[in-house]
Amino acid sequence: MTENIKIIATNRKASFEYTLIEKFEAGISLQGSEIKSIRAGQISIQESYVDVQNGREAWLLEAHIAPYEQAGKFFNHEPRRKRRLLLHKKEIREMWNNVRIKGMTIVPLRVYLKDGRAKVEIAIAKGKKAYDKRETIAKRDEARDKERAMRVR
Repeated sequence: MTENIKIIATNRKASFEYTLIEKFEAGISLQGSEIKSIRAGQISIQESYVDVQNGREAWLLEAHIAPYEQAGKFFNHEPRRKRRLLLHKKEIREMWNNVRIKGMTIVPLRVYLKDGRAKVEIAIAKGKKAYDKRETIAKRDEARDKERAMRVR
């Protein structure tokens, strides 16, 4: 079975700012003008995060979906409204238990269309310290230098 996946937006800083522990795929509950804006690529998840309320519901907060120009002012949506994530109860409970630990959060990694439906890949993450970030940069630079040396030979 082939899956039609079209990546719309990615959060490139997430893997640099956080250590990703476990990933989940969630559907997003959207209004009509929101899905049209997403299909046009008008979404930003850079400063967004996921909030789990009482282990029952998961919400995507601070994601910016630009207003759809053809919708008009009465049928359009609020760009930064909170959007419900569609997950299984077991997944929500697992996230809730992890987020209650100090330093843990849930961050969106990418938004994509899968068989015509908007999905968001989210991850349970732990914030990196400054020295961890420096270590990541050093490893990346070292790998880049090795690659250059191999090309020269």
